[in-house]
Amino acid sequence: MTKEFVDVLVIGAGPSGCVSASYLFKNNVKVKVVEKTKFPRLVVGESLIPRVMDHFAEAELFEALDAMNFEKKLGARFIRGEEICNFDFSVKFGEGWDWTWQVPRADFDNTMAQEVIRKGIDLEFETEVLEVSFEGKKSKTVVKDKDGNLKEIHANFIIDSSGYGRVLPRLLDLDTPSKLDPHSSIFTHVKDINRPEGEEGTQISFDILETQVWLWVIPFSNGNTSLGVVGPTDFINSLSENKDNAEALRNAIQKSDYYIKRFAGTEFLFEPVKLENYSRAVKRMYGDGFALTGNSSEFLDPVFSSGVAFATESGMLAAKLYLKEAQGIPVDWEVEFTQYMKRGIAVFTTYVQEWYTGNLQTLFFHQPENPDVKEKICSVLAGYVWNEENPFVKKHDHVIANMAYLLNMQKEQSPE
Repeated sequence: MTKEFVDVLVIGAGPSGCVSASYLFKNNVKVKVVEKTKFPRLVVGESLIPRVMDHFAEAELFEALDAMNFEKKLGARFIRGEEICNFDFSVKFGEGWDWTWQVPRADFDNTMAQEVIRKGIDLEFETEVLEVSFEGKKSKTVVKDKDGNLKEIHANFIIDSSGYGRVLPRLLDLDTPSKLDPHSSIFTHVKDINRPEGEEGTQISFDILETQVWLWVIPFSNGNTSLGVVGPTDFINSLSENKDNAEALRNAIQKSDYYIKRFAGTEFLFEPVKLENYSRAVKRMYGDGFALTGNSSEFLDPVFSSGVAFATESGMLAAKLYLKEAQGIPVDWEVEFTQYMKRGIAVFTTYVQEWYTGNLQTLFFHQPENPDVKEKICSVLAGYVWNEENPFVKKHDHVIANMAYLLNMQKEQSPE
């Protein structure tokens, strides 16, 4: 069996892995990336949030991505019957990017991976991790390539960015149940032949069918649109008695007064994919010689598009902390990695939970709008969930519920 020696082994070539690898490479770290699949490949997570742009810029991936002319995402729209709530990322609390992209992830991820390769980083596709062992912080990883050849990769550190592959959580028994209720989704892409002109045709929207059930509509610059339905797993399963994903998604579209004319009868470009009970968590996010990033550690819910942002945030942070440690500077991984990431995850977890209770929807659709409240919530939706100058970050665990309670009380007490 051949052997290879590197400073850092990155498992997975998605956004988290590419950000990690690119940042390490520009800081003269010998890094290798292994990816189980062949790119381009289908993956969910097509709506980004502005915080990710900081990471792409710092990892020197922004220019390659920007050249692809992906659809710009300037905000997000939430629809509930005849009620509309629009968020504009340029009208938010604090500093930060005012826009991001909505992207076919197959093209987006492949662009990043090819840019990583162009830089000179060693990236192997169709290479599967079979086993990992540690001696102190140093690791030995056995991988198998597409031809069945085995190889040992010796590394000083592993960054697991394997996403739903969850390589180290599986091999090291790190999985633990998510605190979020079980939800599932079904999605596909369509040729958006009825797309309206202007902003209406390009704006990402979330159409609330019931309090816990919503349809996503994510238009791409290539003329296609991603359609998906999200809800409690039992509800998603009830959409088709035959467990037919296409039938289930069409039945969900039929429930949308806003989008039924635009998408009813539209041909699906691929058989709709079902993601069941997608929320994930881990017992710990790091150990001697490794760190878990992106969906390898935590995945919450797609409603606020936080997945890629947490992936790139944790990928960049893991790379920086490894570099710091390699330079002989002590690193407290519990404080600097886990506790930092958990703060942001806790904020988004509250927002996801309060979305499904209906409390956040009460704030979204209340009239007249409170511009100050809306700007602070918009900053959270943009991914700036570590800015504790924002009271909707610092007091996330009770501010939404308290405000919703007061608004509901006012509504009950107001004359008809």
